[in-house]
Amino acid sequence: MKGMKEISALYPEELKAVLEEMGEKPFRADQLFSWLQKGASFDEMTNISRELKEKLRESCIDRPVSVLEEHRSRVDDTVKLLYSLRDGNCVEGVVMHYHYGYSLCISTQVGCAMGCRFCASTLEGCVRNLTAAEMLGQVHCANALLKEKGGKIGHIVLMGSGEPLQNLPQVERFLRLVSHEKGLNISLRHISLSTCGLVPRMYELADMGLPVTLSLSLHAPNDLIRRRLMPVAERYTIEETLEACRYYVRKTGRRVIFEYALIDGVNASPECAAELAGRLRGFQCHVNVIPLNEVPERQLYGVTDSQVQAFLDALEKRRISATRRREMGDDIQGACGQLRKHHLEEARP
Repeated sequence: MKGMKEISALYPEELKAVLEEMGEKPFRADQLFSWLQKGASFDEMTNISRELKEKLRESCIDRPVSVLEEHRSRVDDTVKLLYSLRDGNCVEGVVMHYHYGYSLCISTQVGCAMGCRFCASTLEGCVRNLTAAEMLGQVHCANALLKEKGGKIGHIVLMGSGEPLQNLPQVERFLRLVSHEKGLNISLRHISLSTCGLVPRMYELADMGLPVTLSLSLHAPNDLIRRRLMPVAERYTIEETLEACRYYVRKTGRRVIFEYALIDGVNASPECAAELAGRLRGFQCHVNVIPLNEVPERQLYGVTDSQVQAFLDALEKRRISATRRREMGDDIQGACGQLRKHHLEEARP
């Protein structure tokens, strides 16, 4: 409904202003903030008066996100969620179970405009940015899902659909709220943000003083290969991008994670591994090696297990910290953008 306020991503001082407009006492803001940050609906707020609940229902959005589809893996505990937004759009997320607890991969945009050839999220383009409230809503929905198991989300990766740094103001608000001591209180050190390499925004993020883990989608050892895979490489060279990563390490003290999807015949050779190792020597970093989830629309295909191991061996031989990223939810379209793409295709006449 047009004109409805999205209040679940407001800070307490901002909620005070909303309540004052309603003729309510400002002290209610802290109560309301606590409930909203837990993902409670207006009806679930037990210490809020009936009159205030009615005012909230009339002028404010109750819950900006709901679960449209839920797909549980038969192989592991992974759950793929398709979220419905109030404007009819949908985004996806993945709940993953590790030995240290539950992690959630969230989306920051509806679709993506970055055009990376290996990613299904970008095939439909970018529709719009998500609000901080919609990002928080994804976490709340996942926590509601885990409540029956006595679990909750303790780690978050901003690695779903979208380029987080293209939506930096709302992403910053989300990060500050999700780590708020009166909210979900998830440590920023348990949050990773993935970017394809928007260099100016990487410097902005570093200067915000938020100690999240920066993950760079690198996927190539040189500019020639990277330009073939990622349009952003036409704007920023690998060296410019790595210098922004070095700045991030200096400002935050956090190591950078380099994501590297192995694509058969493109970037998976031992020579590519040797060149990559040369670029990263002396860097405070770790390389996540990822066998590609095939994108037939782009004629890009994955690699064999032996190719993955050979690439890892070549990096480790040159003393570059690297592991194969654990593949989860393969049987439920676990890769970024796959489920939304399937849903959109089914919805078309």
